[in-house]
Amino acid sequence: MMKRFSFIWIAMFVLLSDIGVSSAQQPPSDDPTEKIRAIQIEYLSKKLDLTPEEAQKFLPVYNNYTHEVEQLIAERHQKRSQDKIASDNADDAARRNMDKELKYEKRMLDIRSRYSTEFQRVLPGRKAGMVFKTERDFRNIMINHVNRQRMNRMGQGGGLKRRL
Repeated sequence: MMKRFSFIWIAMFVLLSDIGVSSAQQPPSDDPTEKIRAIQIEYLSKKLDLTPEEAQKFLPVYNNYTHEVEQLIAERHQKRSQDKIASDNADDAARRNMDKELKYEKRMLDIRSRYSTEFQRVLPGRKAGMVFKTERDFRNIMINHVNRQRMNRMGQGGGLKRRL
């Protein structure tokens, strides 16, 4: 599942490398990460039906949440890179990787649990309960979009085309 989550973030970076984003709150950026973030915030705000007052309270908390999640993911990738360099016994490495993966999952759950409480503090219960689901829906939409783009490129790039 975490490989999929990492793929999602990478896919979103690729997806937005050529998409323009305009936001009423801030000028568009050339940085794909910022474009994705702007689209995601817009999507969350719309799907959660945030009032301006709710958005003003929610968005700083949500930004802190995403920052912590991104830090954890970056730390995980860095450790994986280091582990690839220092691999010795395959069985020992597998055990260590399993332990590390469980620690990572626990830390991710801890972050989500803590922010679930924070979201409930700044949003009505109905909206706070929808944050993680809406975030997941956004990632699924992005994955599907990237997959469609990839299939279109394969079909247009001289690859094998399916004949009907």
